[in-house]
Amino acid sequence: MKVKIWGCRGSLPAPGPETVKYGGNTSCLEVRLDDGTLVVFDAGTGIRRLSRALDPDPPSTIHVFLTHLHLDHLLGLGFFRPMWKPDCKLHIWGPSSAMRTLRQLIERYLSPPFFPLQLGDVAESLEFHDNPFGECSLGSATITGEFVTHQGPTVGYRIEENGRSFAYIPDHEPARDVDLQRRSPEWISGFGIAQGVDVLLHDSQYSEEEYNQRIGWGHSSIHHAVSFAQIAKVGQLVMFHHDPEHSDDELELLLKLAVEQWGGAANPPILGYEGMELQI
Repeated sequence: MKVKIWGCRGSLPAPGPETVKYGGNTSCLEVRLDDGTLVVFDAGTGIRRLSRALDPDPPSTIHVFLTHLHLDHLLGLGFFRPMWKPDCKLHIWGPSSAMRTLRQLIERYLSPPFFPLQLGDVAESLEFHDNPFGECSLGSATITGEFVTHQGPTVGYRIEENGRSFAYIPDHEPARDVDLQRRSPEWISGFGIAQGVDVLLHDSQYSEEEYNQRIGWGHSSIHHAVSFAQIAKVGQLVMFHHDPEHSDDELELLLKLAVEQWGGAANPPILGYEGMELQI
């Protein structure tokens, strides 16, 4: 499978000269399975650039998997052009709530006064799938969804295809100010999704100092992201969901800390950036 990052910023878009190298658009991934199936993870502002890349002839079927419904992961959905094409079938997967379906939750955003059009205008081309937990077959791959620790219902995803695996957990606080090394792996949020994958894209939002002031906000420190990846024995950690306040230079300083913690083992952590392509 091939993965391309269209947005890897967290919480809020952060355009400007200080974020040019790694990008200011919020979370969006394009995944192309070996049989050509297009899977999109999250619909942050990065999905607009993906939309332009798909013009003028997008696939007839596209699957969009949402990790959760915070606006930085949903803000670009209304600007995803295939959604407004009647000949393109769009499947949207994501967590619902006890009171509302996934469709009803998204309708709260994609309707006036927050958006000029209504979701009902594209009803025939949309199909919603609530609570994508457990395994499902999609094209030539198996996709697994599992709740992870974050504010509100949030899902981490794992794709397995032809003996290769990839996990996407962009918003995640596995530690909650405890030592992950002292926990049994099966009690660590997200472990089942990440265990043994070839590539893991994971929340790496805070420095240690920042995290200590934001415990319980639902995001990882660099130390926790690296510890989680080591415990899960992943092949490659890609640091993701960069804080909107972090410049390119600051991200590279955080990367140095992550590499030091990795301790000289093979495939040290790398920073995700807009346009990055991964062959898995």
